[in-house]
Order: sequence, then C-alpha cells, then structure tokens
Amino acid sequence: MKVTLFDFQKDALHLLREKIAMARPHASSSNPQAIVFSAPTGSGKTIMMTALFEAILDQPDDELAWPLDWMPQPDAVILWVSDMPELNEQTKLKIESKSDKVYRVNQLETIDAHFDEPRLAGGRIYFINTQKLAVNQPLCNRSDGREHLIWETLSNTARAIPDRFYVVIDEAHRGMASGRGAKEAQTLMQRFLLGYPEVGLVRMPLVIGLSATPKRFLDLLGNTAMHTTHPVPVPADAVRQSGLLKDRILIHHPEAATTAEMALLEESARRWGQMTAAWGAYCREEKASTVWPILVVQVENGSDRQLTKTDLGAALTVIESAIGRRLNEGEVAHAMHDTGDLDVGGRRVRRVEASRIDADKNIGVVFFKTSLSTGWDCPRAEVMMSFRRAEDHTYIAQLLGRMVRTPLARRIEKDAALNDVHLFLPYFNTNAVETVVASLRSAEDVPPTETGSSRNLVVLKRREGADDIFSALDQTVTYRVNAARVQSPLRRYMAIARSLTIDEIDDNAWATAKRQIVDWMGQRIAAIKAAGLFDTAATAITQVGLRTLAVDNGTGIAEPDPTKYAVDASDIDIDRLFEEAGRAFSHGLQMEYWRTHADRDALQVKVEAIVLARNAAEMAKLEATAEAAFDSLYDQHKKPIYQLKEQRRGNYEKLRLATAKPSEIPWHLPASIDFKRLPTDPLWERHLYVEGNGQFRTELGSWEASVLKEELAKPEVVGWLRNLDRKPWSLEIPYQTGGDIRPMFPDLVVVRKIGSDFVIDVLEPHDPSLADNFEKAVGLAKFAEKHGALFGHIQLIRKRTSAGGEHFVRLEINQAAMIKKLLLITSNPQLDELFSSTAK
Repeated sequence: MKVTLFDFQKDALHLLREKIAMARPHASSSNPQAIVFSAPTGSGKTIMMTALFEAILDQPDDELAWPLDWMPQPDAVILWVSDMPELNEQTKLKIESKSDKVYRVNQLETIDAHFDEPRLAGGRIYFINTQKLAVNQPLCNRSDGREHLIWETLSNTARAIPDRFYVVIDEAHRGMASGRGAKEAQTLMQRFLLGYPEVGLVRMPLVIGLSATPKRFLDLLGNTAMHTTHPVPVPADAVRQSGLLKDRILIHHPEAATTAEMALLEESARRWGQMTAAWGAYCREEKASTVWPILVVQVENGSDRQLTKTDLGAALTVIESAIGRRLNEGEVAHAMHDTGDLDVGGRRVRRVEASRIDADKNIGVVFFKTSLSTGWDCPRAEVMMSFRRAEDHTYIAQLLGRMVRTPLARRIEKDAALNDVHLFLPYFNTNAVETVVASLRSAEDVPPTETGSSRNLVVLKRREGADDIFSALDQTVTYRVNAARVQSPLRRYMAIARSLTIDEIDDNAWATAKRQIVDWMGQRIAAIKAAGLFDTAATAITQVGLRTLAVDNGTGIAEPDPTKYAVDASDIDIDRLFEEAGRAFSHGLQMEYWRTHADRDALQVKVEAIVLARNAAEMAKLEATAEAAFDSLYDQHKKPIYQLKEQRRGNYEKLRLATAKPSEIPWHLPASIDFKRLPTDPLWERHLYVEGNGQFRTELGSWEASVLKEELAKPEVVGWLRNLDRKPWSLEIPYQTGGDIRPMFPDLVVVRKIGSDFVIDVLEPHDPSLADNFEKAVGLAKFAEKHGALFGHIQLIRKRTSAGGEHFVRLEINQAAMIKKLLLITSNPQLDELFSSTAK
C-alpha cells in the first residue's frame, strides 16, 4: 500500500481475513457464502478493500502482520459490482492511486459492451455496473457475433473457481429490498446473490457486500436462508476518532425561511474564501501539499426550456463580489448531466464528471442539481450552498455524507475551524434545519459526524493575553488511554529510530538501533545456551523424529516397531520458521542478525534466531530492554520532536501511545477548539478559550457550576478550562475498573497565580452514588503520586448536606499521606469513610 492504514482498518482487515479463510473452502453455488462488510461512510472501505485485493492477488502488506498461514491466490478473480458507472470509475482511480501491487493497466478492467469471453481471467479485478446488465444491453444479447452472454461468463467462472471468485457488491443495501420469504431475484443486483436460471446465472459462491447501512442486505440474506453469512463490522467510534472525518457539520440558516437567497450565497462564498486562505496558511506552515477548498452550489431543477430555475449568472456575480476578484478560467465547473459546457455571462462553466472533481485542482466552484449525492467523493468540498427547498432535505442529507472526509486524512490540531464543513440553507427555518439534522442521524450513507446549527457550534480561540498561562500548562502531562493499537517494544523502538533518522533529528538513530538489537539478541541467545536450553530447542527445529508402525499383511494387526529415527528438516521448512521468527522481531531484524553473523554457518544463525523467538522468557527480557531504549530515545529528542510539523509529530505520538501500559505525554493545548453551546447559555468569565467577541458560554451541571463559582470568587484564579470528554486536547487520566484501564476526564482545570508562578489545579465533582467512585479516586491518587509536583490541588469533590444546609467538601488527593491511604482502598464504603474523616 502507498498509504499507512489506521488501526481500525487493520482490525477490520484481520477480521476480513478470518471470515474469508472460513468461507472460501466451502464456497459453491449450492452453498454460497456472504461476507457482510459494514462500515460508516468515510471509513475508507475502498482503501481497506484495496489492501485485501493485494493480499489475495499478491501478498498482504507488511503493516498488516498477517499470519504466515494466509495463502494468496494469484489466479483469483475479483468482480466489483455497483449500480453507477461513476462509482466504478472512482473506485478504479482510488485503487490505482493507493496500491503498489495492483496495476490498472493489466489488472483493473471495466467490462464494456464489447466484452465476450467464456470466463473471467485470473489475476484481475473487473468492474461492471448494473446498467450494462439490462435486457436490452449488448452484454445480455447474443447478437452481432457475440458468443457468450455475460451471465454465462459469470456462471462459468463461478463453477471453475468457486473458492477464488470474489464478487464485491458496492453499496450493498441498494436494490436489496424484497418481500419476506422471497426466493427469486427481483432486481439485477439480487441476481448475483440468488441466481437467475432464466438466463443461466448461478448463485455467486463468494460475495462480499459493502455498505454503511447493511440492514436490507442482511434482511434479504436472512429471508432466502441460502447463504452462510459472515459479518465484519467497523465501529463508528473508531472512525470518528481516526481523524478521517470532519468533526462537525455547521448549518447556517435564517431564523425564518427567506427569499434573500443571494445574501446567503454571498456569505457562503465569503466563508469559502476564508477557508481557502486558512488552508493556504496552514499548508505553507506545515510544508504540506496545498488544499484547495471547493464551494459546492446546489441549484434548483429546471424545465423543458430551462436548465435550472437558479440564475447562474447572478450567482457567479455574487460569488465574485464576495471574494473580491473575478473567477479564473476553469475555476467554475458543473456536474449536471443534461448539458455540456456552458457560457454564463461570458464565463465558461465546464462540464465535469463528479469522480474527476477532486483531482482537478483548478476547480473551485461546482454547480450541480442532485447527481452528487451518490458516486462522489470530494474531501476538498468545504462549503455548500443549496437553493433547494426544505422538502428536499433528503437530497441534502445524502450529499453531506459525501462531504465530510478530511482533505489530509487527519484531524487538524492547529486550527479547529479546518475540521468543519459549512452548509448554507436560505429556504430552511429552524424547524426545517432540525429535520435535516434528524435525517443526518438516520439516513443511509451518513457518517458519524456532529451536526447542528452554526448558532450552536462555534470555534473558540485562546483568550488574548493568556500566553503565559498556556506556557505553564505546557509543562504538565496527560495520558491517552487506548488511543493507538499496542505494538511490541521492538517494533516501536525500531520505528522511532527510523523516524528520527528520516526526519533528520538523529542521523545515526536507525543504524544504532539495529546494531543494539542485534547485540541484545546475541546476549539473549547466549543466556539460553548458558541455561542449557539451546540444544534441545535447536534439535526440535533441525530434525524431525519418526516412528515406525508395522502392520501384519495377513492378520491386519499393527505392532509397534521399537525403532525410532530422525531426518533432517528441509531448508524450506527452516526458512519458513526463520521468516515466522521475523514476525516476532519485526522490521527484518532476523535478517539483520543473520547478516551480522555472515561469517558463521548460515543454518546455525537462523536456528539461533528461531530458538530466541520461541523462548517467551528471553523475548520478554529483549522487549523490556527495547522499551527502556524507546523511552530514553524519546526523552532525548522530545524537544525537536515537538518542533516538527503537525503530521510528523503525530507519528511519534502514536508510537508513544502504542503500549499496553498507558504512558504520559506532554499536554499541549491547541490554538483553537470546537465547542457546542446555546446562544442562551450562561456567560462565564476567565475561561481560557473564548469566542470572537471575547465571551465564553456553556451550560454546566449544578455541581460543576457551584464549584466553579467558589473558584472564581478567589482573586488568585486567572483562568480555567471546561475539560470535555474525549476531545483530542482533553486532560485524560487513566484508572482501572474490572481489569480494564479506562480514561477519566476531570471536569475542571483551574489556574491560579501565586506570586510570579502559575499553579494548575484539577477538580473533579463526582456523585458518590456512582459505582466507579473508589476506582477513580485510586486513579487520581496514582496520577498524583507520579505527577503531583506538576500540579497544585487534585481534588475529588462531593456535596454534603448538614444542619447548615448544602455545601461542598473536597478530598485533597495531592498529598503524600492521602495518596498512601487512597492506594489501599478497595471499595466505595472505604472511600466514604475517608471523605467523612478527612474531607474539608
């Protein structure tokens, strides 16, 4: 693959591998197998399928680390089926751009009207859309010299190679509705699943259905009761956290429906101009490829005499007025299928296919009707304006599902506004907008992105004059629990050393790490030999013991022969075990060990590596050494790492977090954050992040509000932070519950100024009736034990009722004596007793 897969994508591919390995030995037209791959829109289904195709036709990508028992099928056939030519073209382009093993010229083939073969050729990925399968289409008629109907071609392939003919149905929920108990195909798409005897089509033996909403696909499979079904779900939360999707969709609308549509178009164009400038500044600073945002304008339908009721000339004039310049030649395009290039007031508006929009960097404004709602993927679409009426909310909901992919396939930390998509709706009042939001929560093809009115979803920036406070916060730490998949210490150490060399932070880090690990491997092998364990382990690898069983030909009685003997293992077997050992070491370290000892017997060196990889105790010591080396290398270079550009810095943070035991990282708050509040929420002073007018609004729970009022009454308090749950910037503290490690997010971070120093307090008002009370208290105590010097107060706070009324009591955790007491408690009653005796 030319791209690095996200952890959730690797997990999905591991599950796909397992399901395919289960399905393909049994696949046949009489015993069809269906893999249901369900993943939210924007999760990268095509990327994941590309990685799967590489594994099937060639070899799995190294980053997948699949077991060696996976067997590629170089002669396999993959057929990609969709209901739109545009979807197929977009998929082909994406496979070609992302794969370094599948090549479009000889492996990616569109089945067109001239295709006439008895079988599909092995080692290829074919594309077909259902429009070409209609009764009146050439593929389905034996005329003009055609020898093979497409249905016969598919059936012949299915019969010949049922275990390696993969039929992939894209958007598998479409065309799948059927009555309960349906046995016959009612749509062209269903024929692949149910067969179509009238034209000689058998059921496809091995189908992979792709869908964000697979219910209809599953219902059809359940009703027919013919298929063995293998589900492969991708959790929406994992996609949301990956940064592949924009964080929010902001809907801009008038309080009441208006006819001032051009005013909102002008505002949308102004926002497009602002986004263009912001992306340009960010990409220049990060030295990244420039992102050129697109303004998407959805126009009204027309009539027999009129292309559209929307005045395109007036629209272009308004856009140019808003951005303060004339639009460049080729900058405006349209994707309306019922016409070609247009001349609009002397401006050429060229016709483009939807699938080509993203790749054409000259395009900045796109007009369309409804055709972009499916078959379109354009991460550059940042702003949309719709002239359509409120009753068309379904079209808008579908379209937005295609707009929320992030241009750089990651969340932007420096400018939270770059993680937003903007939608302008002049003909939607507040009630109609709520309908759109409801549609976005329930409609098909809609990703798990926060959606709401622009009145409620805002961007907060650092409070002016608070730079010293943020510098003080930079000296503290936070944790990230389960933020990255666990990797072995050896893999992490090699990866950070390689990155330090690539980023020119430490030119010798990579070579040094290899030498060190080879030396450590030698030490561990020497320890195995010194313990007298090596020879027995080596013999089990290099020799195969055999026993003879003699059967009397006359009586049929088997008698054991006492003779035992051994034969040498073949070089192929040892090479396979050597390669398997490489999976344990990672990064080809077994080959580094072999090359370092090239002056010795090659077989002996390979056997040493295999024996070490199989010795759990010595591997644990090797990994412990590598983990300590990783920490040392990170600490040594953490300052230049922090000074790297955002994307590269994120690579180190992922490595830092890819450990089973959560480790701290520096707590760096961004320049801006996204926030949700109502315009009527209470105002609070001294918050560290504020809106453009310098204000901060939020609705706090009654406990949090009361505690905060007590804090703000103190003159030394100069700032505070509403610490939201599960934001990329949140203060996060681990605690253990039920054997699992989970994150907690203390509600309030308060900053006091004492003399010339800033003191950071962590405050957690917490209901004592909650079952996790003592576990969170222990988690806070462990945090204080390790990092208490960086903070002032670390408090667990409760409300207490007495004769004098209700008041709050605080358990001060950041004290050595209290930490010792808390680390001993094992139940909520013990914590209650501690509160009663010591809390003030």
